[in-house]
Amino acid sequence: MTENRGKLSHVAADGTARMVDVSAKADTHRMARATGSIVMQRSTLDAIVANSVAKGDVLGVARLAGIMSAKRTSDLIPLCHPLALTDVAVNLTPDPSLPGVRVEAIAKTIGKTGVEMEALTAVSVALLTVYDMAKAMDRSMTIGDISLTHKTGGVGGEYARLDGPGESP
Repeated sequence: MTENRGKLSHVAADGTARMVDVSAKADTHRMARATGSIVMQRSTLDAIVANSVAKGDVLGVARLAGIMSAKRTSDLIPLCHPLALTDVAVNLTPDPSLPGVRVEAIAKTIGKTGVEMEALTAVSVALLTVYDMAKAMDRSMTIGDISLTHKTGGVGGEYARLDGPGESP
C-alpha cells in the first residue's frame, strides 16, 4: 500500500474538485483490462451471431465504438488526463450461457497516469452500442458487471481482481 492510498487525489485543499498534477511522475508502461456483459433474449443473441440485425454488424460496430471511446475518455470524464494510447483492443464474445455478449477491453500507454478509465469506458460504450443496435428486437437487455479486472504500471503496481470473471492477470 502506497502512502497516498486513502487520500482523495482529485480534491483540492479547499474541497473543490481538481485535476491531479502528474508532472513529477515518471513515464511507465501501463495496461488496464476491464470486462462487462449484456444479457439478452436468446433470439437476440442468435440474430447478432448470424449478423441479421437490421442495423448491421453489431459486434464489429461495437468493437469500433469501444476503441473510439477509449481514445475520447478525457472528453467524457471531467478529471481524466488526455492520454496518448499505444494500443486499445476490444473483444466481444457471444456467450450462450448468459445468453448475451461478454466484452473485454485492454488499453495500453507509456505515460504518467493509468489507463483504467479508458478500458472501462471502452467496455461501457461497446455494451451501449450492442444495446443501441439490437434494442428494436429486445428492449429488456441488461448491461452489467462492468469492472476493472487487471492493471499494471505506475506507483500502484499490479492489481488483479480476485472476486469474479476475468480476474486472472
